[in-house]
Amino acid sequence: MPFTFARTGLVVDAVAAGATGLRFIAGGTTLVDLMRLGVEQPPRLLDINTLPLDFIRATDAGLQIGALMRMSNVAAHPTVMRDYPAISTALLEGASPQLRNMASIGGNLLQRVRCPYFRDTTAACNKRVPGTGCASIGGFNRTQAIFGTSAACIATHPSDVAVAFVALDAQLHVHGADGERAFDVEDLFRLPGDTPHLEHNLNPGELILRVDVPAAAHARRSCYLKVRDRSSYEFALVSVAAGLDMDGHRIRSVRLAAGGVGTRPWRFREAEALVVGAPAHADTWHRAAEKCIEAAAPAAQNGFKVELLRRMLIRALTRVASAQ
Repeated sequence: MPFTFARTGLVVDAVAAGATGLRFIAGGTTLVDLMRLGVEQPPRLLDINTLPLDFIRATDAGLQIGALMRMSNVAAHPTVMRDYPAISTALLEGASPQLRNMASIGGNLLQRVRCPYFRDTTAACNKRVPGTGCASIGGFNRTQAIFGTSAACIATHPSDVAVAFVALDAQLHVHGADGERAFDVEDLFRLPGDTPHLEHNLNPGELILRVDVPAAAHARRSCYLKVRDRSSYEFALVSVAAGLDMDGHRIRSVRLAAGGVGTRPWRFREAEALVVGAPAHADTWHRAAEKCIEAAAPAAQNGFKVELLRRMLIRALTRVASAQ
């Protein structure tokens, strides 16, 4: 498949090129795979690796992570490890060392789903070819979502670090034809509804500049847990990002989000509100977990995720409560 390849070192030029339909490429750990499979066939690529977006800045207000920072560099940064452990762990759990050395933070957030039917060009997939159907609904769906599904798609969002970002109230800064804007990382991702091929809320040509994570007690006291079919280089069956702020033995605030279970990173705000002011002990964690799984809607083969999620939530909350 022939395609053109260009390079730029200026954000303004990249945004202008993106508005004309050029596809951005950084580490290429998702896009190149999909091009080889024939799932994506972009005719024009723009290499953005020389843009000035490979930085980490720690301020009193929080953490700023440039979109071109590599996963491995963010995971190993001392401030991230100390003050945002859920982010560091999510990145380390997210891929092999080789991929972490190449993959960018912005690209990780925008990676496409790992549903086997999406990657099989002979299978029906509404994400790949709108209107063709969803082979997973009546087929192999053990790894698929139990939250946010629709009659058109049940694929899970694959990013690990996106779950940590959503749990910790991170914001995304982007640049497009109309200038810069910022919004919650959670709002980047769309539910599938009847348009599962529309996966995010970026405008055409918009470029991710950075992710901002606010400094908070629940960020410092946070963790990321992941269960998968093998111990490395595997996507989550269920993952949980949890953060906790306590006043003595009482809960001041809590943050809970999950991966491997939703069509986007899944935040549990009702459960968070339920336990504010409650004592930090096992009964509280069980109440929170039960609240989280109330709306689960499993498919034929993935009902085990409901109980697995419940146990993972309890384990994560127990861990952050005991952290020093």
